Amino acid sequence: MARLSRRDILKAAAASTAFPLFTIAGTKASGKVLGANETIRVAVAGINGRGTAHISEFAGIEGVEVAYLVDPDSRLFESRSKQVRDRTGKDPQCVQDIRRVLEDKSVDVVSIATCNHWHSLMTIWACQAGKDVYVEKPISHNVFEGRKCVEAARKYGRIVQHGTQQRSSNSRAAEIAAVQSGKYGKLLVSKGYCCKPRWSIGVKPISAPPSGFDFNLWLGPAPEQPFHGNLHPYNWHWFWDTGNGDIGNQGVHEMDVARWAIKGATLPTRVWSLGGRFLPGEKDQGQTPNMQMAVFEFGDVILLFEVRGLVDREGAPPRNVSNEYYTTEGMIRDGKFYPKNSKEGIPLEIEKKQYVAPGGPFGSFINAVRSRDFAAVNGDAEVAHYSAALCHLANISYRLGTVVPFDKPSKRLGDNARVVESFEAIRENLEAVKIRLAETQYVLGRELTFNPKTERFVGDEEANALLTRPYRAPFVVPEQV
Repeated sequence: MARLSRRDILKAAAASTAFPLFTIAGTKASGKVLGANETIRVAVAGINGRGTAHISEFAGIEGVEVAYLVDPDSRLFESRSKQVRDRTGKDPQCVQDIRRVLEDKSVDVVSIATCNHWHSLMTIWACQAGKDVYVEKPISHNVFEGRKCVEAARKYGRIVQHGTQQRSSNSRAAEIAAVQSGKYGKLLVSKGYCCKPRWSIGVKPISAPPSGFDFNLWLGPAPEQPFHGNLHPYNWHWFWDTGNGDIGNQGVHEMDVARWAIKGATLPTRVWSLGGRFLPGEKDQGQTPNMQMAVFEFGDVILLFEVRGLVDREGAPPRNVSNEYYTTEGMIRDGKFYPKNSKEGIPLEIEKKQYVAPGGPFGSFINAVRSRDFAAVNGDAEVAHYSAALCHLANISYRLGTVVPFDKPSKRLGDNARVVESFEAIRENLEAVKIRLAETQYVLGRELTFNPKTERFVGDEEANALLTRPYRAPFVVPEQV
C-alpha cells in the first residue's frame, strides 16, 4: 500500500498557485439559442474506451457533427475516424492536443472521456473558450478541482453535464422520489455498492512510451514520471496520480444516486473509510484499494458505500453494482419496498416523480446546448462536484489511515447494523478467496470532520492539503477561473 510522508502531503498546500494559468482566448461565448437546423460541432477528447461511446452517441444525433477527435495516442486516429466516417460519411480532424481545438471558434462542444486527472482542467479550459462540456465521471480528480469547474461553468455561462447517466433515468428518479416521500418511512441509511472484478494488474517494467503516444501530454497535470504499461490505456485508474480507485471509477455512479436519495444533501460533516489492496497469492503495481468501505454523516442520515473488487470468480461472491435505502419501516431496492422482517417486495407507488429532461444523457445535453436552458441539464457541474467529492473525501481518509490487524475489533464500526454488515461482507469476501485474516492487515482511515460550506476539513491541515495537488506547468488548474 502506498504511504504518504508528511512532506509529500504538505507540499500540496500551495500547489494551485505554483504555476501561471495557461489561458485560452474566448471564442463562441455568446450563449445564444441555437436553431434546430444549426449544426452543433463536437470535439471528443479521449477516444479510447468510454470515448468510443461518446463518438457513437454524438454521431447518431441529428444536427450534430463529430468535428474533432482528440487523444495523445495518435495510433487510435485511423480506427476512430473510420467509426465517424461509417456513421456520418464525414472525416473528423484528429489532433493530440486539446488546445488546438479550443482555438477553433467553430467548435461548440467539448466531450471529455479522458483519464480522470484531465477532466477538470479540460472542462475549465473549454468553458473559458466558450465551449459547452459533456464530461465523464468523475468531474474532478480532487475536491478543489470540482469547485473550480462549478465556478467556470457559472462565470462563462456554459452548459456542463456530467457522465453519471442515472441522472437521466426516469425509473431511478421515481425511486428517489419514493425514498424522499416518507411514504415508506424515514431514511436512515442510503447505501451504494461497487463490487466489480478488480484483481491483480501485475507488474509492468519501466519502458519507453509507444511510438505515436505523447506521454508528456497524456500526463498533463500529473507529476512527471516514467512510463510503464500499466498506466496506459486503462489501469491508470489504480494509481493516485491519475485515478481515484474504483470508488471514483464505477463507484461514483452509485455514490451519486446514494447522495441524491438524501434530500438536500451536498457534502457531509464527518467521513471515514477503511480497506486495502488485497491480492490473493500475488502482488501488483496498483496503489488504490480494491476493497473499501466509507461512511459519511449527513445529519441523522448515513451514506454508506461498499467497494469489493475480489468478486465474480469461482469461489468469490458475485458482482453487485446497485443502491438500496434503509428506512424506519424497511428497505427499498430495485423499485420495491421490503417491510421489516419480510422478504417479499412490494412495488413502489410513486405519487410525484422528479423531473428528468428527456433524450437520455447525450440527447438531453444537446437539447440544453440548443436552448440554453440550464434547468434541463441532468447532472450539472455542481451536482457532479458534490458526488465526485464524496469519493475524494473517502480516499483522503484512507490515505491518512493507519494499518491495523483484522483480528483486532475496531470501535469505529459503532452499533449501526448496516455499517457492521458492510465490514463483515469485506471480511467474508476475503475469506472466500482464501485470504487468511489472522495474517492480514487493513488500513483504518482517519476520522475527519468536514465543513460543507467552506469545503475544508476542520482542524486537520494534512487532510486539507490533499484537497488539491501540485500541478505541472502549463497544465495548472487555476485558483481563479
